[in-house]
Amino acid sequence: MAQPIRKDDIIQIRAPAETKAMLNRAARLRGQKLSEFMLESARRQAEEAILDQRVFFLDAKAHAAFLALLDAPAKPNAALRALMARKPKWQR
Repeated sequence: MAQPIRKDDIIQIRAPAETKAMLNRAARLRGQKLSEFMLESARRQAEEAILDQRVFFLDAKAHAAFLALLDAPAKPNAALRALMARKPKWQR
């Protein structure tokens, strides 16, 4: 049996009353507590921010080859279809 995840770290946020009211309304619409809604939303944004930060450096020749690949995307095949149908790791 899986052990429950400990929730012993505290995150505190100060926000205007209007913002808190909007967050409360959104949480109620999702059937969640405010803290659950905020943590889920913040985690989703954090994942997006991290996944968007893919930095790599290329010399001029490699950069030209990379741009050529982007301009001529791969034609769909069985492997590509399987890859695109797979769920992202954070949704498994």
